[in-house]
Amino acid sequence: MNKYKNTAKALLVVGLLAAGLLVLLFVFSLSRQVEFWLFALVLAGIALASLAAILTWGVTRSLDQPINELIKSAERIGNGNYNHQLAVSEDNDLAPLEHALEQMRLKLQQSAINNNYLTTVLDSMNDAVLVTSESNIISKVNVSAENLFGFSSAELIGKPLHELLVPVQRDGQAPATGLADLEESVIRTASGQTIPVSISSSALNSANAEFQGTIFVMRDITDRKRAERRIRYLARFDSLTKLPNRMQFQHLLQQGIARARRAERIVALLYLDLDRFKEINDTFGHEAGDRTLEILSDRLTRALPKEAVLGRLAGDEFAVFIEGIDPQEDERAQSANLARVVLAEISKAFYVQQHELFLTASIGIAFCPRDAENVIDLIRHADAAMYYSKQNSGNNFAFYSPEMNAAAVERLMLKSKLRRALERDELVMLYQPKVDLQTNMVIGAEALLRWRLPGYGDIPPSQFIPLAEETSLILGIGDWVMNRVCEDYRRWMDSINNPGQISINLSLKQLRQTSFATRYRNIFKRHEVSPTSFELEITETTLMQDPKRTVKLLDELFAMGLTLSIDDFGTGYSSLSALQQFPISSLKIDQSFVRGIDNDKGDATIVRTIIEMGKAMGMMVVAEGVETRAQLEYLRAHQCHYAQGHLFGRAMTAQDFLAMMIGQEKGQYQIAALFA
Repeated sequence: MNKYKNTAKALLVVGLLAAGLLVLLFVFSLSRQVEFWLFALVLAGIALASLAAILTWGVTRSLDQPINELIKSAERIGNGNYNHQLAVSEDNDLAPLEHALEQMRLKLQQSAINNNYLTTVLDSMNDAVLVTSESNIISKVNVSAENLFGFSSAELIGKPLHELLVPVQRDGQAPATGLADLEESVIRTASGQTIPVSISSSALNSANAEFQGTIFVMRDITDRKRAERRIRYLARFDSLTKLPNRMQFQHLLQQGIARARRAERIVALLYLDLDRFKEINDTFGHEAGDRTLEILSDRLTRALPKEAVLGRLAGDEFAVFIEGIDPQEDERAQSANLARVVLAEISKAFYVQQHELFLTASIGIAFCPRDAENVIDLIRHADAAMYYSKQNSGNNFAFYSPEMNAAAVERLMLKSKLRRALERDELVMLYQPKVDLQTNMVIGAEALLRWRLPGYGDIPPSQFIPLAEETSLILGIGDWVMNRVCEDYRRWMDSINNPGQISINLSLKQLRQTSFATRYRNIFKRHEVSPTSFELEITETTLMQDPKRTVKLLDELFAMGLTLSIDDFGTGYSSLSALQQFPISSLKIDQSFVRGIDNDKGDATIVRTIIEMGKAMGMMVVAEGVETRAQLEYLRAHQCHYAQGHLFGRAMTAQDFLAMMIGQEKGQYQIAALFA
């Protein structure tokens, strides 16, 4: 382009000089009347000047279009339009300028792409992003920030960030300082709603002071805060009954004790446990049990005085305390009245799943500071009194005494030691002979479990079986009993032809195992003994817990060849029609009736009636607990089929029972003198 400009300038100068010279010559020739050739020279100069002018116009004309294109391209770039590509010439003096402008366009286009990508990334984030200056003035926001605050970007940009925070959440910090240290805060939206947010921040470091500041990232934590409140609630209150749980109840009781101590007053604590509540869960399901607890909680809340505090400590265990009892008043009478109110509410019918259910409870009462001066001991002593009440048939209340605590401690220690009894081989099987009162022969025995605890001696089942029933230990113990009896029976078969039939007691938990029949069938097969050699004894109460399910299971056991017997008959008050639906082969008269037949007419009448009823139903009758000859003679006179008790020998080991049976086979009958 410089070459064209210089040429045009030179031609223009030459043309102008030539034209000027020619004009002078022309004027001179006219005045001096020079020759004609001089005139021709003037004409040639004029032609040369015209040619120079034409060339100059052409060069200028050829430069206008590229320059105009460059101007338009520069204007587009200045307006932010980077997508229009420039045409770069190769043989044009404007080519370097065009090339430079094109490179600038490409770089600006890439920069715009990068900037748009960054904006897209920020707008795609779920968290709100706000960029502020050093003075915490908002300079940029993403879409999530607009959505969170309810303001447009134009409304947010230029606004101080601290104005968007709820003042109480800033703990008195100055508006423009301390924001970067916040981890959580509460914002106020355009609609006035307050939203809890988590905050993370990062400083913007730049050599240009204009771009220095802070990036804030905010996240709506409403759900998290709601969950935290729920967790805090559940940590202190029972989710089912909405009552204070054990931790919260103990906290409230501690506060009550402190207030009562300052006022020199008494705190009364009632600890209550529902009697046989597990039967509702086992029979009707846990949903029915939960609904029953909800109804009970509502009843007690309405019935108790306003100053009473009710809590659910665990499962079916509740507690109530009242503070501020005047020492001059009879705290036992007040607590007894409160206990009666609780028992009355519990004794009302519960209507659950179209069933009418009835409950009772056992209550233990302890006082602070008389019985204990702290929360833990007070609850422990009330718990001991509750167990005392439960052991005395329940549906009652008892006041704490030191002797109860000793019994509770012993009970707890036994429960703990029972967990290791199987591992330490502390359980033993004994056998109580069963005698046929018609043939006077031993025809079998009842398998009796004993716990031989070192330092305690033999612990009877009546003491430790209830402890095992409270947990799942009874299942493991039941399997151990069946395996041990089958092992003993297998050894007896190696020595005598017929060891007789062995009776084994079953618990309700064992019967409720879904795999009960299959497990016992496998045990018989493993030890190579016949199911017909065994009789399963089930208490009358257990039999009537879930009759529909029980009859199906008993039919399956009966089909295996097992004989089934009702243990402790007469104590469960079941009807004859109910008994007839079960495949029962024999009845066992409870020893509490047998014990009095020689001196109590009522017991004698009951025993005689049971014998006659059993015969009428086609069942064999067994009298247990026979200890005197008078009892034996009464049973024989009324044609009772079988008997067992200390009169025929105490429970003995498997070896001693085998020796008895071998002697009987040889005619050396140890109890023959009883029938002489």
